[in-house]
Amino acid sequence: MTKAEHLQTVAILVPGDFNDHAVDRIEHTFRRIKIERADPTLVTDEMRSNVRAIASFAGINAAMMDALPNLELVASFGVGYDSVDVGHAAAKNIMVTNTPDVLTEEVADTAIGLLINTVRELYNAERWLRDGSWVRKGNYPLSRLTLRGRRVGIFGMGRIGKAIARRLEAFGLPVAYHNRRQVEGLGYQYHPTLKGLAEAVDTLISVAPGGASTERAVNAEILSALGANGVFVNIGRGSTVDEAALAAALANGTIAAAGLDVFADEPNVPKALLDAPNASLLPHVGSASDHTRRAMADLCVDNLVSWFTGRRPLTPVPETVNVKAKAIPGKV
Repeated sequence: MTKAEHLQTVAILVPGDFNDHAVDRIEHTFRRIKIERADPTLVTDEMRSNVRAIASFAGINAAMMDALPNLELVASFGVGYDSVDVGHAAAKNIMVTNTPDVLTEEVADTAIGLLINTVRELYNAERWLRDGSWVRKGNYPLSRLTLRGRRVGIFGMGRIGKAIARRLEAFGLPVAYHNRRQVEGLGYQYHPTLKGLAEAVDTLISVAPGGASTERAVNAEILSALGANGVFVNIGRGSTVDEAALAAALANGTIAAAGLDVFADEPNVPKALLDAPNASLLPHVGSASDHTRRAMADLCVDNLVSWFTGRRPLTPVPETVNVKAKAIPGKV
């Protein structure tokens, strides 16, 4: 049996809607099994017997893994994987992969665009033009805020954080950051606490991953430390922000403005944020270009191919980097 023939016998479970390019590659390379959603109650006996991997936008919990006794790999589409129970996967010897690097530059571009859009009120300026106010009322009012003279802090100095920092340097803006630990060899000023970072800057960009350790890390205390001239931008995960506190901070002048691409309960956005005139809101489009999503899809599927041909993942998440391929009777 050739490698191609072998791969066509490997059953890959694809829950719900998935990237079209990834689906096309999976269908031409493997045996795709569709399921309405990642729900263990929908798993059939045939799935239990044959499924060896899941390709998904994430949302794979312990119960779903336990429902598939021959599961070897969860190929998660995206760089964030906080909705995959990686601790359970590691304990069950299940590999988890994600799609880092290929979206770094796109998301960094979006972060800078969102920052400028927020500070210069370009979202309101465009509305001024489109609704006829330019004709009726004259020029759009001068923007209260500017990038000039700002000091920027980055919460989460990983791949994307570094790419954002490089862009900010080109704008002539000083950069500082907060991480769980200091990044060796990085010249930007490090703050061991998020509050310390917020106190030192007037612009805070969050690229932090989701999870228990960052849950509502950006709260009323952090926003107060950022100050009345403060601008907050979130391109990371909505779960890292106390959205009620953020809405209150925007309404009462604790901070000046916010730009958000992510929310805690997507696609549901709190009305207080929708109504905030000093908030620029995007529908989670950080990596949403054809070019980048295709690259992410290819990496997602390439992880499947590499695992089922060479028994090695291309981009394992840190928690499962030591997982070894299972020996399954009757399977290659």
